[in-house]
Amino acid sequence: MTERTVTAKSVPPAQLAVQLRDAITRLNRRVRQARPVGDLTVTQLSALTSLRLAGALTPRELADIERVQPPTMTKIVAKLEERGLVQRTPHPTDGRQVILAATEGGGAVLDQFERARDEWLAHRLAELSVEERDTLRQAAEILQQLTRA
Repeated sequence: MTERTVTAKSVPPAQLAVQLRDAITRLNRRVRQARPVGDLTVTQLSALTSLRLAGALTPRELADIERVQPPTMTKIVAKLEERGLVQRTPHPTDGRQVILAATEGGGAVLDQFERARDEWLAHRLAELSVEERDTLRQAAEILQQLTRA
């Protein structure tokens, strides 16, 4: 048995869960803060990201994904549409509905934000040793497995 195995077995899963959740939350918060200065809110960025990932959605579907009330999503979408980042098109089968999609400009804004976040994280990772980066690579693979389970 390796030292690594012994150490991993000595930490109860509940304690590891708390440590991981805290570390992931703090890292996520810090990465989100590494965005370019602009007037888009975190909520607007999240909605725009959901549209890019999911493709075209109704406002209700987007509100459900973002876990906000439809009136809140209406305000978020209005701000994004005002900036040309989201477009509305008629629903193909229900004339009362619209479909929302990120525009090319919306995708470009998301790309800019992602680049800033990736650059910040890459800079921080470069400060680590090769062994530490390898450990994080392995951890990333394990975390991806957990999310797929």
